Amino acid sequence: MSKSSRMRLRGLIRKESLQILRDPSSISIAFIMPVVLLFLFGYGVSLDAKHIPVGFVIEQPDAATNSLAGSFERSEFFQLNYYQSIQQAEVALNERRIEGIIWLRNNFSANLLSGQASPIGVIINGVDSNQANITRGYIQGTWQAWLEKFTEIQGKKIHTPVIMQQRIWFNPALTSRYFLVPGLIAIIMTMIGSLLTALVVAREWERGTMEALMVTPLHISEMLAGKLIPYFILGMGGMLFSVALAVWQFGVPLHGSFWLLLLSSALFMLVALLIGLLISIVSKNQFVAGQLAIIVTFLPAFMLSGFLFDINSMPDFIQGITHIVPARYFVAILQTLFLAGNIWPVLLANMGALFIMLIFFATIVWKKSVKRLD
Repeated sequence: MSKSSRMRLRGLIRKESLQILRDPSSISIAFIMPVVLLFLFGYGVSLDAKHIPVGFVIEQPDAATNSLAGSFERSEFFQLNYYQSIQQAEVALNERRIEGIIWLRNNFSANLLSGQASPIGVIINGVDSNQANITRGYIQGTWQAWLEKFTEIQGKKIHTPVIMQQRIWFNPALTSRYFLVPGLIAIIMTMIGSLLTALVVAREWERGTMEALMVTPLHISEMLAGKLIPYFILGMGGMLFSVALAVWQFGVPLHGSFWLLLLSSALFMLVALLIGLLISIVSKNQFVAGQLAIIVTFLPAFMLSGFLFDINSMPDFIQGITHIVPARYFVAILQTLFLAGNIWPVLLANMGALFIMLIFFATIVWKKSVKRLD
């Protein structure tokens, strides 16, 4: 790069940096929006099911039924509401005051002590199928744990064909915050990257300042670099701020390498910035650019990246579409680095996909960026 080229590039970067400092919206997108989204999802959204309101019906109270009820009361997953009859409990279930019913009939203890089958009656509200499955699993786990302890006290053994010993890796407590916050960083960076370049460059077209740049001796590569470098630095600053909040405010562990996180974030940020730049080149209007940025980047990242919904449970056609969503690969990288560590096959495959997308979008932006006004 010649001396004159370096001077032109330095001048354009300085111009863009001053514009960022004078533009509150850019600072808000890079730093205020991550705080709002992280606190909203970190504290306001939870996939953990705790304190589930459950009705408990005991037709004939005794030591065994009281012991079982105590196991459910001590569990953080349930909030028991006692009813005198199953009819009263069913009314509460219909009115959505409880999410399920545990029913101990009058022959429960007699059958249990005599060694006969003594199942508990369970009725669960299935309107929300996901919540119903979680509630059923918690009830089964609590019942099984109590039954094993009770028969051990009685000097008996439970004869089961299979004894399951489960072990959960990477997130033993199944804390949904550990799963949501890393994925949310990908959503935040998608919004930062695409909105920063899409809106700001489109604003220059609207105000006529882009035409002034067109008549300067700037080469097209210098113009693109001058646009991308300041917003890349601003976006990476927003990323570091989001990671700091994730680790120190929300307590999400970072088991992987920070430098790998920085490298993969830089790859993804460049892809997002190039997509935003491409949107601004196509639209040249702030309103249209903002709408396109949401439709093309935010919604696919939110719905199809694996941030909230498991990709493997989607139809095959939708799974195929997810392969063209950059956030899919970055979400996988973030969740791996935060929760599992440096798992190289996962990291290299997803970083390779992001690098290919970087080359693809850089080529398109280069071909679409010409120094003419038509």
